[in-house]
Amino acid sequence: MTVVLDGNNLKIEGVVKVARGGERIQVHNDAWDRIKECRDLLERKIDANEIMYGVNTGIGELSEVVLPRDKIKDFQRYLVYSHAAGYGNPMDIEVVRAAIISRINVHCHGNSGLRPIVVQTLVDMLNKGVSPVMCQRGSVGACGDLSPMSQMALVIIGEGEAFYQGERLPAKEAMERAEIPTIEFEARDGLAAINGSNVITGWAALMIYEAEMWLKLQDIATAMTLEALHANMKAYDHRLHQLRGYRGAMDCAENVRRITEGSGLLAAGRKKVQDSYSMRSTPQVAGAARDTIVFARQMVETELNGVGDNPIFIPQDELVLTGANFQGTPIAFALEFLAIATTTVAALSERRLNRLLNPNLSQGLPAFLTKGAGMFSGMMLSQYTAGQMVNENRVLCNPAATGSIPAAADQEDFVSMGMTSAIKARQITDNNYAILAIELMAAAQAFDFREAKPSPGSQAAYNIIRRYSDHLEEDRPLYEDHNILAEVVRSGEILEAVEKVVGELK
Repeated sequence: MTVVLDGNNLKIEGVVKVARGGERIQVHNDAWDRIKECRDLLERKIDANEIMYGVNTGIGELSEVVLPRDKIKDFQRYLVYSHAAGYGNPMDIEVVRAAIISRINVHCHGNSGLRPIVVQTLVDMLNKGVSPVMCQRGSVGACGDLSPMSQMALVIIGEGEAFYQGERLPAKEAMERAEIPTIEFEARDGLAAINGSNVITGWAALMIYEAEMWLKLQDIATAMTLEALHANMKAYDHRLHQLRGYRGAMDCAENVRRITEGSGLLAAGRKKVQDSYSMRSTPQVAGAARDTIVFARQMVETELNGVGDNPIFIPQDELVLTGANFQGTPIAFALEFLAIATTTVAALSERRLNRLLNPNLSQGLPAFLTKGAGMFSGMMLSQYTAGQMVNENRVLCNPAATGSIPAAADQEDFVSMGMTSAIKARQITDNNYAILAIELMAAAQAFDFREAKPSPGSQAAYNIIRRYSDHLEEDRPLYEDHNILAEVVRSGEILEAVEKVVGELK
């Protein structure tokens, strides 16, 4: 199904469909009308010799330099050249595609002043699979993501590099193979292509989508561990959470109740009067993370559908306004909160893992989930791995968004550092898959030592885990199990299997 862009209705799910699923996009006819109307305004003002930032002036600290009319076109090309100053490995293609769809949706408002042909070229690049090579480092997240977006803009004019059909090619060749004409930038075109926080916005959209799925998987891991440890399920009673009132906690508790329904393990085991915090406070902790991700989604979807640009042209008022709508701080905050929230829940997973492995805490399970403790170490070292990643996550949670370093001779003297926030959040998200995979693996191992049967929901998860990781009868290298199961968690296969049994989780 084609994703239609009109500037106002792009959801995170739409970004994911295009960035990962390769779905086509289409710009709404009303949006094309707005883009054309805005361009007409710009050209009238150029003809009237009106001074406009970034159109016939330099940028940043050089904004007071007025350019002669015969230099306006060349300036847009040199602007893109000078700003394509990043460093490092290319971003993943899905991030590049997410950035492009985010930028196109900005233009659909008709406040950017660029020519329609620039927007059409970006549309064609997405639809035909030309993905610019964009270095990961270089953006400070204010004046937008200028360095990587400039590498995107280079491809529009047939310069730089791009990926096409699995090959890294000179941009001109990639565009020719895809049968997309390249263009020359004219007044405003270059700056309009690059001047927004669209890389971190697109990247954040992908990670929020993942975080929402990961939190449901966290509920599955919680349910399995609770069953394996004969938990007292009073802590998950809906009335308890309704009395406090947090939506995230209520949803988490409901998911765990649904997954554990019909559990022979919970019916058979001796209950403590009150379990440890890591067992009974998961709804409060993971629920707070859920509520935080709701906020992060709101911030990102506001940005996806807003006008992040400078200057901004308002045709109905014949007006040009300069400001700072490129500033990436709202997205940087969303990414920092996502990182903090999911790191906290991942740390809780490691603490539940500890209770599965520690014979003093595990309600009769063998030490480190092995029958041959002493000769065998079981999953002892799996906890080391989880602990290392939890520690790494905590270091990465140190906020980048408070770390502005002024640029451009102090004209751009406060920046968001949102790209650093995004890079950190990606590392944390990757670690979280592995941390949760280790808990799921341990819970499955624990089930093998219990006589009673788990719930149908947990059994469905167990079946997927055992498809990729055998019971640990005697010690073997576990790094392959960890890596494979982390990818299984990432894929959503476990979630899909459980939801087939218990229905869609909240």
